[in-house]
Amino acid sequence: MAAKPQVRNAPDAGSDREDRAKHPVDETLPPVKMLTSGLQHVAAMYAGVVAPPLIVGAAVGLSGTELTFLTGASLFTAGLATFLQTLGVWKIGARLPFVNGVTFAGVAPMLAIIDTTEDKADALPVIFGAIIVAGLIGFVAAPWFSRLVRFFPPVVTGSVITLIGVSLLPVAFGWAQGPDPKASDYGSMTFLSLAGITLVVVLLLRRFTRGFLKQIAVLVGLVIGTLIAIPFGVTDFSPVAEADIVGFPSPFHFGAPQFAVAAIISMCVVMLVSMTESTADMLALGEIVDRPADEKTIAAGLRADTLGSAISPFFNGFMCSAFAQNIGLVAMTRIRSRFVVACGGGFLVLMGLSPVAASLISVVPRPVLGGAGVVLFGSVAASGIQTLVKAGLEKDNNVLIVAVSLAVGIIPITKPEFYHSFPETAKIILDSGISTGCVAAVLLNVVFNHLGRRKDDDQVTAPMEPGEEISGTREAKAAHVH
Repeated sequence: MAAKPQVRNAPDAGSDREDRAKHPVDETLPPVKMLTSGLQHVAAMYAGVVAPPLIVGAAVGLSGTELTFLTGASLFTAGLATFLQTLGVWKIGARLPFVNGVTFAGVAPMLAIIDTTEDKADALPVIFGAIIVAGLIGFVAAPWFSRLVRFFPPVVTGSVITLIGVSLLPVAFGWAQGPDPKASDYGSMTFLSLAGITLVVVLLLRRFTRGFLKQIAVLVGLVIGTLIAIPFGVTDFSPVAEADIVGFPSPFHFGAPQFAVAAIISMCVVMLVSMTESTADMLALGEIVDRPADEKTIAAGLRADTLGSAISPFFNGFMCSAFAQNIGLVAMTRIRSRFVVACGGGFLVLMGLSPVAASLISVVPRPVLGGAGVVLFGSVAASGIQTLVKAGLEKDNNVLIVAVSLAVGIIPITKPEFYHSFPETAKIILDSGISTGCVAAVLLNVVFNHLGRRKDDDQVTAPMEPGEEISGTREAKAAHVH
């Protein structure tokens, strides 16, 4: 009889050990923490999801009702793509805390397609057809593309992660200045003050609070910033009053997809850019959550990106890709559970099905988002610097790789018109500092660290701490001294 309690207790003890053995990425959190943390991810990426459909819809000439429909469809498909990425099906999904949404890389090509389409009513069907084909091609190519991971050592990933953060910071600065760059009050003291107050609130919460409140500091900062903005007349609640309670993105609402060769080629180029950025983002996130992304993980993640993109047009959505700004949120909060991000994907689906719910997030003023964005995007850049610390920057070769790749990647940020004389198809890639910096870092790493290496390639430019690499060089120095 004495053995029975042991038998009953054994499964519980084993379960406890299993829970403790789980990687933080695979942990589930308490319901309240899960919901609020997931909502925080939605708040961080909402503006990025709705901006492309608003721009494209306006170019096509959609009415206000149709524009709201197109925006809701993008939220819905972003949620589906996030489910694919975080929860995974078969060999699809990186199963990392990865948010997917409409990629901004496709905006310029889609606008070009609209300009070259005689009947604007056919523009969206042509775009959707091109995205479906590009997504399917990318899905097939994902395993081969993922093999490039061996060309992404810390010196490359650190440079790219840093570029991701630096490239996103101008977005936060733009948000801080106001919603409309053409308005007379753009960049006014009111907008900048709201951004500054939100930034200070987030910093104070991170400094003087603990536990869960500290982890959701960005979400709390957004709420407080929005409330403070009300007396200034910056907070607009009209979207909530005008939105419908329920709405479903009916398949092919704007017409059956059309397949134009030029449009397909254009979107295939965008897909290549998107896959390059997603690979860099997965490598960055893998470092942040202490689960480095290997070739298998990257292939699965790219399959989720490309399949999500191929499915999106069926529900009137656009090409999907990883959202780098949410990587900053993971880095700052240290909440690494992929189920938290999946919960955020659930919110996106619900907002796509309920326009009134989607409008709640849109109430947050753009300057308030900008203040929080400084922390989020700056955290990404800081994570890149942390990775570079491990990259062996005492070596001349690695210093050159970082220096040149960062310089190339920063060109589109500091000189947006630098590539104005290049063809439009080339500018799709060149205008993305993340893509150009990533390509530069990979090529330079191959040239300096793989092709025709010599013994003096390991020459150091600074003293090393005990335990650092290149022990032979250190011993040679010691022998010379003695």
